[in-house]
Amino acid sequence: MAAISSHALTLCVIEARPSVLAVSAMRYLTGVALALPAATVAVPLPRVAQGTAAWVLSILAVYLYNGVTDVTEDRINASGRPIARGELETRTAAAVAAGAGCLALLATWGLPSPMFGIVAANLALGYLYSGPPSPLKDSSGGTVAVLCLSGLLSYLAGFTVATGGGGVALPAALVLFAGVAIGWMVLVGMPAKDLSDITGDTAAGRRTLGVLLGDRVSRQVTVGAAVVLLAGFAMAVSLTHVPLTGVVLALAAGVVAVAVAALSAAPRPGDDGRRRTRRPYRAFMGTQHLLHLTAFLSPI
Repeated sequence: MAAISSHALTLCVIEARPSVLAVSAMRYLTGVALALPAATVAVPLPRVAQGTAAWVLSILAVYLYNGVTDVTEDRINASGRPIARGELETRTAAAVAAGAGCLALLATWGLPSPMFGIVAANLALGYLYSGPPSPLKDSSGGTVAVLCLSGLLSYLAGFTVATGGGGVALPAALVLFAGVAIGWMVLVGMPAKDLSDITGDTAAGRRTLGVLLGDRVSRQVTVGAAVVLLAGFAMAVSLTHVPLTGVVLALAAGVVAVAVAALSAAPRPGDDGRRRTRRPYRAFMGTQHLLHLTAFLSPI
């Protein structure tokens, strides 16, 4: 097979969404940071960096393969990503996804032994989500299951590297943060993402939340879930006294941003509305970055 050009590799990274790759790295690093109080020895920075590479490569493989399998609905939804635009061949993207998956497994060499299983499990989830014969992405329940499990694996990866592979209890701050971050992905991110993809998902026969509930109800669900999640997390932090007050404030700002975006995202006659309906998802994603950055800095 001919060598894959640097331009094609760049397009593959774009297809896998740099913002997703960035927040995936932040999830892993937040797992490391919040696990440090439980670590019995100092964690070498090269080991942390190696774990970051292994985890992000697995996410690259998963999202790139998802782009290969989503090409039909992405084109209907007028996605601007390279495969949907016809700028990146699906065969090339699939080859890079397979290579990234292999490199992710190889990158666990020398890390605590559970990391190989964690990365392999994430790759398996990615295939089950997008691949034949019955991709889990076609149903809301399957999507929720994959998001929850992959999210848990990201924080577990950071904890594993920070603590050398186990033998210590999970810190309460890590447990609480992982819970709210996964809740934010599932309860807010999933309906927010569906808003701009309802037409293509319907054409592809997918039973996402947006398809099942419609635009207006999906936007209301997004806002309601964000408010309930904030209230529950604030109460949990208050009762347990974990040092995550900054995360509560960051989440409150994100809830306001998502609410404003969702309530102003209704399609208008004569307008394809994609830019507008993407606003809640962009607010959700920006909040994800803010939450993890705040939590990462909290042990300092």
